[in-house]
Amino acid sequence: MSFRFTDGYAAMQACIAHGVVGDFRAPDIMRFGFTPLFIDQGDVARAVAIIAKVMTDKLWDAPAFRQKAAVT
Repeated sequence: MSFRFTDGYAAMQACIAHGVVGDFRAPDIMRFGFTPLFIDQGDVARAVAIIAKVMTDKLWDAPAFRQKAAVT
């Protein structure tokens, strides 16, 4: 699943910090993958809840998450 968000880099860093690992592609694409052999419905529900919290509570809007690293 992927979607665009203007502050996608910072949002992805916040998601990673909260345990949901995805991938960021410039300029603004956040990508998340599902591997059915390793995750179940509960894992997906927890990931969605974390992503929603990061976005709704603007957890991504912290200076630490805006620091660009060589690898996302």
